[in-house]
Amino acid sequence: MSAKRILNAVKNEKGQNLVEFALVVPLLLLLVIGIFEFGRAWMTQNILTGAAREAVRILAVPTGSTAAAWDRADNVLRSAGIATANIDVRDAASYQPVSVIVTYNFPVLTGLIPGLDNILLSSTTTMRREF
Repeated sequence: MSAKRILNAVKNEKGQNLVEFALVVPLLLLLVIGIFEFGRAWMTQNILTGAAREAVRILAVPTGSTAAAWDRADNVLRSAGIATANIDVRDAASYQPVSVIVTYNFPVLTGLIPGLDNILLSSTTTMRREF
């Protein structure tokens, strides 16, 4: 192949890199933002689970009360910056299961998908009441 042909081939491919970059960057950004949002949702789910576990443990011991369990779940959630979660404490008689259900409308920051403003996250923890 002659040098002239190689130079002509290079000249014809001048804008190819720009076009490829323009096609790949939106997909790459979508992937990175999706990973970011998934990580935030996973962290929030773990916080909800921790709050439910701590609250149900307080409720399951003999000295525990519904108000103390609710307060503990609320404190855990507020320390993580979650102030609008719904805490449902379900008390029971001795040796019966007690439950705490924590639900939260997780706000999606990006808003890339229309109609996907909030995702409902929920965590339920159940223990047998001790006496």
